[in-house]
Amino acid sequence: MIFPPRFWRYFALFWITVGGLLGMAIGLDNHRDLFETQAPANLASTSTATAAGQSDNVLIEQGHQLLRLGNCMSCHTERGQAAGSGGRAFETPFGKVYSSNITPDSQHGLGTWNANDFWRALHHGKSKDGRLLTPVFPYQHTTLITREDSDAMFDALKTWTPASNDKPIDKPSKTLTWPYGTPVAIAVWRSLFFTPGVYQINSQKSPEWNRGAYLAQGLGHCAACHSERNEWGAIQSVNDFSGGRMPVINWYAPSLTSLKETGLSQQTAQDIAQLLQSGKNDQASTIGPMAEVVQHSTQHWRDNDLLAVATYLKDLAQQASPSAVTTTATKPADTRASAGLSPSAKVLSLGTKIYDDHCAQCHRSQGQGVPGAYPALAQNRAVLLNDPTNLVQSVLYGGYPVVTAHNPRPFGMPPYILTLDDREIAAVLTHLRSQWGNQAAEVTPLQVNRIRSLQGP
Repeated sequence: MIFPPRFWRYFALFWITVGGLLGMAIGLDNHRDLFETQAPANLASTSTATAAGQSDNVLIEQGHQLLRLGNCMSCHTERGQAAGSGGRAFETPFGKVYSSNITPDSQHGLGTWNANDFWRALHHGKSKDGRLLTPVFPYQHTTLITREDSDAMFDALKTWTPASNDKPIDKPSKTLTWPYGTPVAIAVWRSLFFTPGVYQINSQKSPEWNRGAYLAQGLGHCAACHSERNEWGAIQSVNDFSGGRMPVINWYAPSLTSLKETGLSQQTAQDIAQLLQSGKNDQASTIGPMAEVVQHSTQHWRDNDLLAVATYLKDLAQQASPSAVTTTATKPADTRASAGLSPSAKVLSLGTKIYDDHCAQCHRSQGQGVPGAYPALAQNRAVLLNDPTNLVQSVLYGGYPVVTAHNPRPFGMPPYILTLDDREIAAVLTHLRSQWGNQAAEVTPLQVNRIRSLQGP
């Protein structure tokens, strides 16, 4: 085939032009804050509050409460280091990201920042120096925070004790696998999956419902765990609570709209608020990553905020269509049962023996548990989850509810990682899922082995 003269020159010029225009569009998209009118600092609000008899201390306390709502201290504090000094490692499929210092330290923290800089980080996902932040910082959610709340949070942070981490905090460009930590990769990700926005009030719902939606979608960033992530690590939306596997740490966050997985539609708002505040209610208890959220954040929320979020989540669960309620629960499992096979008599016999030896003393012979102490396993939603990841994790590493003011002496379960092998864990879990009216798929040794190996060293 003979190409016209200068074909390749024009061909190259065409793609260079396309690439240049695409790069320009991505650049403009990621730096739109330079061209848009930004929300003003909350000066008027301060004067109004003072006129209403409120003091600066009240506004600062409001900021501290908002920081607790967002669980900011937990994420920005490494164990053994000063509060808020950063350095906590977050493992991702693309490498590690370390949280930043948010104390008013002038050299390492926010000491040289002002309220506009802080607002830009929350709303646009950009640092004071214009650097694009990685989405490990959940700015998909914090972009919904109002300017008033942003300013209150910043005022509260300024009252913290300036501190620095004993170890240097590496930038993502050094810790993420190439090219994911490069500015170009982060910019492309943001153009694909992030748009700065504000919370849109639903006029058809009550102020309490809207407050709950604002907190759950924004500061609470519930979907960061309770939503499936795509291969780029992005969630579908900030109000998608359909459940998903949490990368690397390997826990399954159940669907908040599923009748089978959480049953929020059948609980009262007070029941849901109690779970968030104390870590347990009559229907469920929290372990794993959710227990950490209760420990550092939700147990410290005000009662009206707890009820607001509970009202919002209950309404979502009630409004979910039948297909949405059962989608996750009815996905085919990677087990023998999905092929129409039942557990063998040998597996069931082994599972019964292990249960009698290690479990029955607390959970009782018929899986009825002990009220207020050990949860019932019969008709337990956590036992019946299609994905057995959380069950395996609990047996391997123990189940430890969180200590709270309303549950000061929780009963826990010891780890069996050194006691039971994969075959034995699979057998006892299969026993749980097939007794006392429970009907769930068999757990296989291969599944247990995969879950154990994904946990890493």
